[in-house]
Amino acid sequence: MSKRDYYFDNAKFILIFLVVFGHAIQSSIEEDALLMTTYQTIYFFHMPAFILIAGYFAKANYAKGLFLKLLKKLIVPYIIFQVIYTIYYYFLRNEKNIEIDPFNPQWALWFLVSLFFWSLLLILFVDVLKLKWKAAMGISIGLGVMVGFINDYTSTLSLSRTFVFFPFFLAGHYLNREFFNKIASKKGQIFSVLSILVVFISIFLLPDWSSRWLFGSHSYEDLGTPVEASPLLRLLIYGVSFWLVIAFFSLSPVNKTFFTKWGLNTLYVYLFHGFIIQFYRESNLGLIVNPYVSLLIIMAASLLLTIFLSSRFVAAAGQPIVELRASKAKKLMKSKE
Repeated sequence: MSKRDYYFDNAKFILIFLVVFGHAIQSSIEEDALLMTTYQTIYFFHMPAFILIAGYFAKANYAKGLFLKLLKKLIVPYIIFQVIYTIYYYFLRNEKNIEIDPFNPQWALWFLVSLFFWSLLLILFVDVLKLKWKAAMGISIGLGVMVGFINDYTSTLSLSRTFVFFPFFLAGHYLNREFFNKIASKKGQIFSVLSILVVFISIFLLPDWSSRWLFGSHSYEDLGTPVEASPLLRLLIYGVSFWLVIAFFSLSPVNKTFFTKWGLNTLYVYLFHGFIIQFYRESNLGLIVNPYVSLLIIMAASLLLTIFLSSRFVAAAGQPIVELRASKAKKLMKSKE
């Protein structure tokens, strides 16, 4: 086996923390401009960067049994968690009845569905159509822009998000390790810090605009922007997102750190943190003290939650329903013997 690349484990842990933190502050962002700016800056790059990593490690050639493997790895866990979250929300929100809809992903579960289709689209673009990278990227961005004109069924099987975020998955496949080495230079890191600051300040100073643009799940009509200007705005968002994604990877630690091990179980964090975050949202606690102190409190709580859900114990306990096997539990038991 080749040596594990700590760089991507570090990046994955930071990104999954930002996912948890972003979800934690979402219910309070309307109360303060700083919270809103922080939230929007994070949403410009955290999922695109995560998706890019997924594309970097994805295989682009079709092999026998691959389709069934993807179904088992992504769709089966999706269905399991779709049922679990539906039942959980039924009790949490005192809903009148339980309606399990496999075609409309609950909250964050869209990622599993989209990852399934991104894997198939990658094979179509690279292995079947054999597109050059420029043509492939151009077509994928074009599809991401065009899907905004579809007003119905945008959430069905994560249709809109699949096409809006596919360019990042595809870009991850085409990038090589040398690219990440080059952007990690001192000059690159200084430029990256300045880039993030420029975007942050720009968002803070700009007039109010809908954060839903960054979700990739809404049609142009639903977003309320003039249809003729919407494609240009989506292209602008693509540009800023790719810019910040590169800035993030430039700053991500290369060597093994104290948090590297927690980057191994990000899928567990992603699937399980919703139970805690949704409970927090339904509690209507909001901001406990002034917004800035609350921001620090929520950040610290998000970090602790991310670390806990990244632990070997949670991975061992959750693997049977996430991966349909129990190798982590067996390994954990042996280590304690």
